[in-house]
Amino acid sequence: MRFEFHEEAFEEYNHAASYYAGLGEGIWLRFVDAVEQTIDLILQHPMAGRVILGDVRRCLTSAFPYGIFYTIEPDHILIAAVAHHSREPFYWRGRIG
Repeated sequence: MRFEFHEEAFEEYNHAASYYAGLGEGIWLRFVDAVEQTIDLILQHPMAGRVILGDVRRCLTSAFPYGIFYTIEPDHILIAAVAHHSREPFYWRGRIG
């Protein structure tokens, strides 16, 4: 199965990676690796994520305070948000069609 980022989710991901790049050598690489590992887990086991709202599921990253919010579409996984745990809940709701 393949995945796609919602445009705003991709921006969140890039913004977070940029933030971690400013914290020191290699931290952003660990963040990117954690997100990629989480996406791989979602692709292997799409139903394993906790149902959050309707058909939106969440899978948490390891070592970083982020969750990947996604839906299972007929031919792909749609990543709706790469959200820090301290963000306002459900801010991403308008991204789901």
